[in-house]
Amino acid sequence: MRIDVLTLFPQMFTAVFNESVIGRAQENRVVQILTHNIRDWAEGKHRVVDDTPYGGGPGMVLKPEPVAQAIRSVAALTDQPDEVILLTPQGSVFTQQAAQKLAEKKRLLFICGHYEGVDERIRTTLITQELSIGDYVLTGGELPAMVVIDAIVRLIPGVLGCTASHQEDSFQEGLLEYPQYTRPAVWRDMAVPPVLLSGDHGKIKTWRRQQSLLRTLKRRPELLEQVDLTPEDQEFLNQLKLSETKGGEDSEPNSGFREC
Repeated sequence: MRIDVLTLFPQMFTAVFNESVIGRAQENRVVQILTHNIRDWAEGKHRVVDDTPYGGGPGMVLKPEPVAQAIRSVAALTDQPDEVILLTPQGSVFTQQAAQKLAEKKRLLFICGHYEGVDERIRTTLITQELSIGDYVLTGGELPAMVVIDAIVRLIPGVLGCTASHQEDSFQEGLLEYPQYTRPAVWRDMAVPPVLLSGDHGKIKTWRRQQSLLRTLKRRPELLEQVDLTPEDQEFLNQLKLSETKGGEDSEPNSGFREC
C-alpha cells in the first residue's frame, strides 16, 4: 500500500512513521508512506496558505488553490488514490471496521486540516471521505492522521508478526478485548486466573469470550447492540444481568462473574 499525507508540518510524522511496527513495515516494503508540505504549492515569496474567513470570525482558513494543487499533483505521481481523506472533527467517527475497509485499498491520500479548516470548495469537489477520531478538537489533522494510519497499517497482511494478533483486538468483532496476562503467574499477591494455566484451550476460549462480553457490558454496553451474539453469548449475558439484579438486592456482587 502507498499512503500520501498532505500537511503543513511534515516533520511531525518522522518519529511516528520511522519507528516500531510502521517503521518495520516500510523497511520491509509492505507499505510506503510519504509526506508532502502543502506550502510547496503556495505562490508568492512567503508561501501563504491561509486567509481570513469570508463573513468574519476568528481564525484562518486554508486557501483552496494550494490545497487543490497539492492534491492533484500528489495524486498524479502514480496510480490514482482509492480514497482522498480529510481529517476533520466534522467527519464520520473512525472505527475498527473503517480501518479494515481502508486496509484493503492500494493507495490512500490524507489531507491534514489546520487552523479553522479548509475552504468548503475543496471538501465538496476533491474529498471522497471525511474522518474524525472523536468528538473533540485538536490544533490540526496531523495527530488524527497518525492515529488513522497506524490503525490501518497494522491490519495489512504481513505487517504484524502474528496474523492472529489483530484478529483478537478490541472492536475487531465488535467487543472489547478480554484481559491479558503474562509471567509471573503471581505478582504482588495477584494471581493469573487458573483457567489460563490449565492448558485446556476450549475452556480458555470460552473464558476469553465471556470476559470480552463482560468487559463490553460494563464499559461500552451500546456496542452489544451491533454484535452478532451466539445463543451461548446471550445466555451468558442474561445470567450476568440476573446476577447483577440479585447482587443489587443483596448489596454483594456475584464473584462468579466479576471481571478479572
